[in-house]
Amino acid sequence: MGGNPELWEYDGPASQRLWQKSVIGRLLENGNLSLSPAEALFVHHHRNLELPHNDWKTDALSMNGMLLQEYCILEALRVPGNKVVLTGNLELFDLDYQAQTWACRWPSDAHPKNSEPTSEVRWFLDSEKLSPSELHNWAVEVRNSNRIPEVMIVDEELSVVSYQLSSESPKGIFKEEELNQKLPNLSDGINSAEGMIFPSENWEIEQLGIPTEEGIFLDSIASEIVDGKSPLSQGALILLDLLDRGLVIRPGFKYGSKWRCYEKRIGEDHAPYLVVLPDEAPKNWAGACLASRLASGVNKIWLYPVNNEGSWNYLAITRPPADSRWTNPSKR
Repeated sequence: MGGNPELWEYDGPASQRLWQKSVIGRLLENGNLSLSPAEALFVHHHRNLELPHNDWKTDALSMNGMLLQEYCILEALRVPGNKVVLTGNLELFDLDYQAQTWACRWPSDAHPKNSEPTSEVRWFLDSEKLSPSELHNWAVEVRNSNRIPEVMIVDEELSVVSYQLSSESPKGIFKEEELNQKLPNLSDGINSAEGMIFPSENWEIEQLGIPTEEGIFLDSIASEIVDGKSPLSQGALILLDLLDRGLVIRPGFKYGSKWRCYEKRIGEDHAPYLVVLPDEAPKNWAGACLASRLASGVNKIWLYPVNNEGSWNYLAITRPPADSRWTNPSKR
């Protein structure tokens, strides 16, 4: 057994079995198994292999302060039976993957030798800053490869939760081509609560406006469009995009977001989307996970608007199906 904390060359009798059955590490020409530090901890805890020497953990931690977190991510994925190949070993199977990807995952009944991976995986600390544009681009490229973009989040207790990413294109039934012209031409509005109230008689804009006893209320963001403000705020530009998509817009305050968006007329179905303003959105993964979990609890998809060369895309961070919610079995 080697003692290098950066890489463990395991030469024990289980090397062939670990490679053939679990596809863990990298099988060398001499028959030994090369394991990353996180993989070494996994086989130590879950395959009962002794580590190279008594000080190995200390040495490995001194060289990689995130070792325990990475191990917990690997544990969460592998204990249910998934096969996980770190990107440094994917060349063994002649697989392409995204540069930001940490590993690829196969289900327990598949093998990298004869099947494509189900997902590409990244992991983050819950305190890490959220980078929506970069995550959106990664998710799109992974989805284009017919794989699931999976993210694993680990907190200070070394507890792990998993989420899936996607680029959503919400669409509603309304095709109001003249809406952008109708809004700036509204008149008879009265200032109220940072917004405006308009007479409800002959109100024709079904996608927007909250009925009240005194008329139809438009909030401050919608009022920017009515007033013809230039330039429009980021929120107003997003609102226009959502309206152009044919969605009905209502406040999302009760759900911790800016808007809830309906695909159909209110009363015909629930609002499937919650949209947050980037300036008001969570800044780290802890906040994003909380927002996504809240949305999932009310059967909605949490969307983060991302601007791409002048057009708006929507990053969705969603809880996986029940059979794909990877979490570590125990905390040490």
